[in-house]
Amino acid sequence: MRHGKTINHLGRTASHRNAMLSNMASSLIMHKRVTTTVAKAKALRKFVEPLLTKAKSDTTHSRRLVFSVLENKETLKELFGTVSAKIGTRPGGYTRIIKLSENRLGDNAEMCIIELVDFNETLLASKTAVEAKATTTRRSRGKKKADAPAGEAVAPAAVVETAAPADTATTMVEEGETRDEAKADEEAAS
Repeated sequence: MRHGKTINHLGRTASHRNAMLSNMASSLIMHKRVTTTVAKAKALRKFVEPLLTKAKSDTTHSRRLVFSVLENKETLKELFGTVSAKIGTRPGGYTRIIKLSENRLGDNAEMCIIELVDFNETLLASKTAVEAKATTTRRSRGKKKADAPAGEAVAPAAVVETAAPADTATTMVEEGETRDEAKADEEAAS
């Protein structure tokens, strides 16, 4: 009976599955993003997140434990170097799965991108912009007014108005006439 055994076998033997997940984890650590199927990405997430947690403490023991799984020195250097420095303050959830709209052409499998959360520069930039915009809330605005002395009036925000650009002259082009001829006729008339 298989009660409580929730691992996705991915249609492979245990040795094949472990080798595949080890290689995918190495690729994810080196390239920070991998495109794969949703089932493999979910299995990879369970496989790689404990390794990333072990990498947060740079000890000989944790290096040996991670190396026994990954078996790649370059990946180990990258993991304990740049990756562990970025994920050091994060309490968990180091990966993100983004489902793609198009399925794989051959077998119609659902495709996705699995990436390390702290290495997506566009999302990090938009997140900091949203945080900067959300610094003023109702409570903080009310607090600022309360902090201002009673005798001083709060000046309204300046309004900048810009004039619309002047209309450009248009020339009417008759049938069979070129633009240059129409322009020359209009200049001669004025």
